[in-house]
Amino acid sequence: MAQLTDDCFAFSGPLLPIEDMERLIEQRITSVGETEFVPLAGARARVVAQDVRAPVDLPPFDNSAVDGYAVRHLDLKSGESTKLEVVSRVMAGSAAVSALGKGEAARIFTGAPMPRGADTVFMQEDVQAEGDEVTVPSGLKAGANRRFAGEDVRTGSVALPAGRVLDVQHIALAAALGLTHVEVRRPIRVAVFSTGDELVEPGGRLSGANIFDANRTLLRALLDRLGCIVTDLGILRDEPEALTQAFKSAAAENDLVLTSGGVSTGDADHVKSVVESIGTLFFWRIAIKPGRPVAMGVIHGDQNLNSAFVGLPGNPVAAFITFVRVVRPLILRLSGALPRKLMPLPVVSTFTYKKKKGRREYVRVTLRPGANGAYEAIKHPQDGAGILSSLTETDGLVELPDDLTQVESGDHVGFLSYSSMIG
Repeated sequence: MAQLTDDCFAFSGPLLPIEDMERLIEQRITSVGETEFVPLAGARARVVAQDVRAPVDLPPFDNSAVDGYAVRHLDLKSGESTKLEVVSRVMAGSAAVSALGKGEAARIFTGAPMPRGADTVFMQEDVQAEGDEVTVPSGLKAGANRRFAGEDVRTGSVALPAGRVLDVQHIALAAALGLTHVEVRRPIRVAVFSTGDELVEPGGRLSGANIFDANRTLLRALLDRLGCIVTDLGILRDEPEALTQAFKSAAAENDLVLTSGGVSTGDADHVKSVVESIGTLFFWRIAIKPGRPVAMGVIHGDQNLNSAFVGLPGNPVAAFITFVRVVRPLILRLSGALPRKLMPLPVVSTFTYKKKKGRREYVRVTLRPGANGAYEAIKHPQDGAGILSSLTETDGLVELPDDLTQVESGDHVGFLSYSSMIG
């Protein structure tokens, strides 16, 4: 009797390591060149086209970091409190006041400009104020609670480098510098569709062996998080002629053609052969689980226009994992973004696990607080690449390196949260 295996990844032929896949993207994919100026309100997830240099110092003047009293540190007594005369009151937004003289202090509030001569600020809760005098304790270092002009950003320095993917904190910095618009690269245009005669649109009617198409909804949401402009081409049937025409038309109008399903080796899996007939495949199997049947290349579209192509597996968990490991870095490269490597955080395994050497594997886990402040990773009981609930009921993935073959309970492993992977 023949020995059968239940490992769908057991097959002959080379697998492309993830590091080699990343090098191929770096070598063969170029960034879009077109740029545009957008208002800050619409700049989130866009990629900075040119270095943004600060037009002003931030902060623009020396100011107080607290509500309290500004003093000259040289007036303070060593080892005992000091009584000073309060000669002025400085509010945030007020004009500069006269310089402090010997033995004088100024009542000051957060963000207000430091009086000339003052170099230190006592917090109001640390002093004793009575009438026009204030008694301050000893021991405060010179310069305490004072913010210096330009200590955040200096005029002319690079505040936002080219390639930075803008998020809320970067937009806030641009606003603090007085900017209203920023030059960014144009959004990446992506055509998305699914293949498979078994697929039905959500909201439709299931019959026979049909299933609802979840992958396009998943991929559109992931692409939206990356700031892409998405064209949804629906469900394409597993027919070579129809696929060929759809691919060529999509390649002429988009930077990336993205599909799920049809890239394996079944009789009805025509995506790989179609792409090879109208373009070039860089690879079509990578050393990853779940995932493996992933195709990437270039499609020669109508009007001699080319597009990158990625074909993802049809199983939704595999589609998610290969998106974040293949499509995400590809889109970052297309958009001119600075590389953003995933950084696994150390957690403690509560499970044992065996894997094959030579491929990267991802285990769905939930975290819980453990001993000594370390988080523990609890493996989801179901491993199947089609189990969507294994994503909704977990916190992220444990990434197991290519050369690792065994995980024991108590081992330290690398954890990737879903939020860190989807941008």
